[in-house]
Amino acid sequence: MSDTPRVLVFSTNMISDPGIDLAGSRHLHYSPGVVVISVPCASGLKPSWIVHAIKSGFDGVFIASDGDECSYLPNCSERSAGIAQEAQTMLQAEGISPKRVRMAAICSVCAEPFTKQVTEFVEDLAAEAVV
Repeated sequence: MSDTPRVLVFSTNMISDPGIDLAGSRHLHYSPGVVVISVPCASGLKPSWIVHAIKSGFDGVFIASDGDECSYLPNCSERSAGIAQEAQTMLQAEGISPKRVRMAAICSVCAEPFTKQVTEFVEDLAAEAVV
């Protein structure tokens, strides 16, 4: 792990992207190691993508879920949580800490919650690397 943990964020283009963009517009600080990729819906992620991201050099993967606001599926939160859990299980089976995957609902105006979540995640990843 590098000095600054690298985190891949899967963000949903209709709900969490605007909140993340707002964090940038408001010049809220979070780690420069955070990279955001937009997807239509978090429930469309594949657990293997998450595992691949970590095996390819990302220290963690954060899923910025729509929560209950998903415009595609009424049970998006449950599906997304299942995907995150399956990815954690796959990582654990390969001897990789499941704590390297985290998910939270990030809404279109959730600039502060997003920066708080990713800052805490980066700090936790950095602390785990020391241990």
